[in-house]
Amino acid sequence: MTNDYVLEARRLVKRFGDFEAVRGIDLSIERGESFGFLGPNGAGKTSTMRMISAVSQPTEGTITIFGLDPSTHGPEIRQRLGIVPQEDSLELELSVRLNLEMFGRYFDLPRRVVRERATELLEFTQLSERANEKVDNLSGGMKRRLTIARGLINRPEILILDEPTTGLDPQARHLLWDRLYRLKREGVTLIITTHYMDEAEQLCDRLVVMDRGTIVAEGAPRSLIDRYSTREVVELRFASDNHEAFHDRLAPFAERLEILPDRVLLYVHEGDATLREIHASGITPSSALVRRSSLEDVFLHLTGRSLSD
Repeated sequence: MTNDYVLEARRLVKRFGDFEAVRGIDLSIERGESFGFLGPNGAGKTSTMRMISAVSQPTEGTITIFGLDPSTHGPEIRQRLGIVPQEDSLELELSVRLNLEMFGRYFDLPRRVVRERATELLEFTQLSERANEKVDNLSGGMKRRLTIARGLINRPEILILDEPTTGLDPQARHLLWDRLYRLKREGVTLIITTHYMDEAEQLCDRLVVMDRGTIVAEGAPRSLIDRYSTREVVELRFASDNHEAFHDRLAPFAERLEILPDRVLLYVHEGDATLREIHASGITPSSALVRRSSLEDVFLHLTGRSLSD
């Protein structure tokens, strides 16, 4: 492992019988960066995350974490990782503080150290006033913050977060984003899976988009938008339900055109100018919206709009 990378994987493959969940991917994650995984269900994200969490061995290929091979140094690697699973899996009948202290004992930390770290983490996640309450009484956002605090009890060098803000309201999401920003500033490497495109844009320095077990794109969020989309998108709706009928008339105005059941998307570089040209040509939509291209446009372009099981 080079000094700049905490994780490197080459030609990583994971099979389950005849099914190949991960198909020869390469990864390099730098120390201190926030790295994201995007992909539809069944893309291979979960299998990849289990391998980089040192809990599942690859079928083929190599992976090193902190320069170590998980197949021979799994326990040593896991001591340096923090895991925040998608499901909170907290002890609901125990207090907030006891949840942290009990989990800290799994790392063979002295009781005094565990108590000190629990106090620090309760303050960090803004749960100090709830320290002695049963976890069952907490809101969803508080439980999520406690799960993140639990993942930090061993002061990990890499924090792996699986869908960290699923189901949270906007206020709770932004509070968690703030906590993650602070961790990154302190030098913790973050590895994140999320279905929220705005979250990926906010949190990730770099990310990969996975589909059908392969990496179909990699880069910083803004660079991916620049590479796979246009600067702006014009969304048009027409009174007629047959949006397909407008395809040939609208195609000359866009670099790329997409017909959806409820609207037409035109991928362009100057949305307002394009909209004026459309009106000047005699085409009159019932509503129009000009917006900046987003990571969601890239994601849907690369992986499609069809549901994956």
